[in-house]
Amino acid sequence: MANQVEPKLIKPLFDELQKERFATIATIDHETGGPNISAISWLLAKDESTIYFAVDNRSRIVQNIKNKGEVAINVIANETTYAINGNAAVKHEKMEGVPLKLALIEVKINEVRDVMFYGSKITQEPEYDKTYDKAAAARLDTQVMEAFRKA
Repeated sequence: MANQVEPKLIKPLFDELQKERFATIATIDHETGGPNISAISWLLAKDESTIYFAVDNRSRIVQNIKNKGEVAINVIANETTYAINGNAAVKHEKMEGVPLKLALIEVKINEVRDVMFYGSKITQEPEYDKTYDKAAAARLDTQVMEAFRKA
């Protein structure tokens, strides 16, 4: 059913956010004040009210969140599309146990909306392929997810 609103992650969505996946994040641009949308893949639901994600600590996403922490994360899962709105803050400028300079961002969830248009469902979730060294990518993905769980 479209347009359900919850104050936290529902169990099926929480479960889907226990692994790396494609998502988009909308922030408020620190220079223009307008919307800024980026694709991310390193995210994890820490609990039903908190999401962690990681990005290069020089990313515009980090600058935007430091200026204004309101964010919306769009996730396609469970045959639908969710908008997860919350307040984000930089938890760590550099994640421990990860060789890249990744910032750990913590999002405290305000609401979760099922935003799929009426009378429809997603029949295939987005897929992506890492275009650099597959072994290095897998190693880095494991390091990031382990760092999330320790944070």
